[in-house]
Amino acid sequence: MDIWSPISALIFFFFLSSISKRLLQKRKNLPPSPPSLPILGHLHLLKNPLHRSLSTLSNRYGPILSLRFGSRPVLVISSSSSAEDCFSKNDIIFANRPRLLAGKHFGNHYSGLGWASYGPHWRNLRRIATVEILASNRIQMFSAVRIHEVRSLVKDLFRDSESGKSVVELKLRFAELTFNVMMGMIAGKRYYGKNVVDLEEARKFYEITSEGSRLIGAPNFSDFVPVLGWMDFGGVEKRMMRLVRRRDEFLQTLIDEHRRRKKKVDFSSSMEVEVQIEKNNKTFIDVLFSLQETEPDYYTDQIIKGLISELLFAGTDSTVLTTEWAMSLLLNHPDVLEKAKAELDMHVGPHLLDETNLSKLPYLHCIINETLRLYPVAPLLLPHESSEESIVGGFDVPRGTMLFVNVRAIHRDPKLWVDPTDFNPERFQGPERAKEGFKFIPFGHGRRACPGVSLAMRMVGLALGTLIQCFEWERVGDEKVDMTEGFGLTLPKAQPLKAVYKPRLTMFNVLSQL
Repeated sequence: MDIWSPISALIFFFFLSSISKRLLQKRKNLPPSPPSLPILGHLHLLKNPLHRSLSTLSNRYGPILSLRFGSRPVLVISSSSSAEDCFSKNDIIFANRPRLLAGKHFGNHYSGLGWASYGPHWRNLRRIATVEILASNRIQMFSAVRIHEVRSLVKDLFRDSESGKSVVELKLRFAELTFNVMMGMIAGKRYYGKNVVDLEEARKFYEITSEGSRLIGAPNFSDFVPVLGWMDFGGVEKRMMRLVRRRDEFLQTLIDEHRRRKKKVDFSSSMEVEVQIEKNNKTFIDVLFSLQETEPDYYTDQIIKGLISELLFAGTDSTVLTTEWAMSLLLNHPDVLEKAKAELDMHVGPHLLDETNLSKLPYLHCIINETLRLYPVAPLLLPHESSEESIVGGFDVPRGTMLFVNVRAIHRDPKLWVDPTDFNPERFQGPERAKEGFKFIPFGHGRRACPGVSLAMRMVGLALGTLIQCFEWERVGDEKVDMTEGFGLTLPKAQPLKAVYKPRLTMFNVLSQL
């Protein structure tokens, strides 16, 4: 048999397909697009970090940009008006997620809250997250856990600095703090601190989430050129599978342990956190177990693990990175740091900050908002996908188009913000203080917006405010803190923040009594 005949036919088929696509595109009013390569499309133009590559292209071709990642059509949005088109009149159309390798593995075969397509299953998960787990009254129930963990951090820092000035790597401390808070709310236990035996397990899980963020955030060519997926180009899928196995082992152990403990004694008396949770304040796992009892076929352990994993990942990363970027900015702008101290001294006084004081600290909120503007946790929102044809900014968008919203570019758009690259918290007090609309969307917008915004803002406000209130902070050396960005699904600093600190004289007696 002549093998060249089928090969020639296949080549001819792809040729005709390519020509027909180009003719179809010419009849449509598609957004501007740079020249592309056969098969690869525009993949050769992408570099890490992805949001910077897309910003460079948008600056050249416009804020609504049409690309092709291999076989996938892609729409890149870098303006607030086009973001409004996507998340307002076209919100349902863009409520789907593309089927990427990361969603297959990290999203439990596209069944997790972050990766499931729009439909009854996703709506149910969203309802559980917003009504059962992250509702304001349930978040308030765990206020004592957050206060306890922040004060434990402050106590440790004070003890380490009793001989004078000390140097601390803040990212590590923020990670420990936030992981303990999330685990306190999810399972009623802590992993870092005195007399904790699960320290190594916590570090392993943090490594899993960090590496997972990098894998999800980096362009994965096998998602766009299927033949590379067959070959597992770069071993990406093997790495994902290894991470997911480790993650599932950790979470299954957590669930099994919680289930055994619940059978033995009332949970509130078996907590490993020093502060007690009220008897009727169910942990997140308790809530999910209750749902499992009513619908065991639907609320399987796999569904529960998926929800816990996303809560841990999103809740930990958003708080750690935002607090680290905020402290970095404050160290580079000591005048802003002094204003924040003055506000805390005036409205809180010589008492340790708690969440009831946060509403009295508008300037602290301005600092957090300005940090999120300059360094949004997710510089590119998780990608969306259109379920049908639509119009964005006057351009036609075909069905099945993957959408990237470049939040970082919108937050630094000179048409929207005065001196957009400057750190200026006061801008949220003046004419630009209104955050309505789509010029400020650090947590996304519409149906797919982050459901944990309230929890993240409370946690960042409490942690950042307490550290400012209790200690004097300085840079390590005379040079400014390096603000170089790393890359991943979220936006880490390339170099973890280290800082010099010592207790404030006005707070010394209070800290001594912790």
